[in-house]
Amino acid sequence: MSELKKYTGHSVSLDIDKCTGCTHCLRRCPTEAIRIRGGKAEINASICIDCGECIRTCPQHAKKATCDSLDKIFEYKYKIALPPPSFYGQFDRLGHINYMLQALLDFGFDDVYEVARAAELVSGYTRRYMNRPDVPKPLISSACPAVVKLIQHQFPDLIDNISPLLSPVDIAAANARREALQKHPDLKSEDIGICFISPCPSKVSYLKDMAAKGKSDVDVIVSMNELYFALVGKMKKVVKPEIETEAGFVGVNWANSGGEASAVSNDKYLAADGIESVKHILEKIANGSFPELEFVELDACHGGCIGGVMSVENGFVTKARLQTIKSYLPNIRAWNETDTGTDVPENYMNTEPLEQLRNTNWPTNMAQAFKNRVAMQKLAEQLPGIDCGACGSPTCFAFAKDVVMGRVSKDECVVLKCRGANQEEQANDCSETD
Repeated sequence: MSELKKYTGHSVSLDIDKCTGCTHCLRRCPTEAIRIRGGKAEINASICIDCGECIRTCPQHAKKATCDSLDKIFEYKYKIALPPPSFYGQFDRLGHINYMLQALLDFGFDDVYEVARAAELVSGYTRRYMNRPDVPKPLISSACPAVVKLIQHQFPDLIDNISPLLSPVDIAAANARREALQKHPDLKSEDIGICFISPCPSKVSYLKDMAAKGKSDVDVIVSMNELYFALVGKMKKVVKPEIETEAGFVGVNWANSGGEASAVSNDKYLAADGIESVKHILEKIANGSFPELEFVELDACHGGCIGGVMSVENGFVTKARLQTIKSYLPNIRAWNETDTGTDVPENYMNTEPLEQLRNTNWPTNMAQAFKNRVAMQKLAEQLPGIDCGACGSPTCFAFAKDVVMGRVSKDECVVLKCRGANQEEQANDCSETD
């Protein structure tokens, strides 16, 4: 029977039996959280950012994003769906967003609150926040949890640049619960189940973490691809939708890379997508290479949320479909673009300060940490420096770190073994000749 290994605090899980120990995930992990040991992948949970690259690149499908079951939403008396704007582009020949919204009601939800509505509100309040003279520039969007974690791990000097505004999902969930209680006074808060349809594992982990802290109104998180297949059949039966979208062009455009930035800032913004590009941009910002920027939007997935690993459709196809959908939507519905104030409601702000995230396997004692770094550098200079990954570590420097930390032996470097064997063979040949 297949053993599903889950990592505490993370959506990404590993099916041990499916893993063949190849190095695809090893090479693509942006935080070097993966090692191959004993012919199987291992994930260091303390530095995993749930970006989903290992899921995307695993040819054996040994990694997956763990979400709630769809059945869980039916444990609640009143059920509210939170579809993100990227969900609209999953459906071929949608015709109009209203058909998808109606299918959610036909599936069993009692109400729908579109995350795009909240995205427009967050855009407006971000503009207000940026009018404050004390805001660090460039302000970095906090919408992608994987990017936030990457900064906390590898770019701690930029933590203060992360926007303190809550994500559209947080705002949508809180607004949905408040509106439901106002419309239905007979309901209690615990009767309401709010379900987010997630395109990626990083949002799952983020919301689960917020729920554990008692700071999230999201009760259930389901995979976008699972709900997609549950809705397709029902959408074909929708003749005349009884629900109308409340989203505008600006909110739906958040699904694409650059959609948030263009709604928030003027021409002094930058948008980048794909985890490698994100790392490159963060390095540039940390080095002061973009002093003129005011706002930066970074998405771990290629194309933005439309490229999430839990989506169904190819990101380029989704983008094209969203272009058609946006063509019939009003520019903006939830926010007045002419507002130039600086006030932001307290319930739109994350009051918990972000802190640097550290590798729990690394010594906290400063003297020991310095000693380790010196030993790592010395050993790395002896290694071949070709980063082949055959040792089970992503780079030669990572292998040196693993050796110093006592996780592996220096003898596990395949290249050094081969070189040693060749030298010994040559020495034996010389001896026989003599």
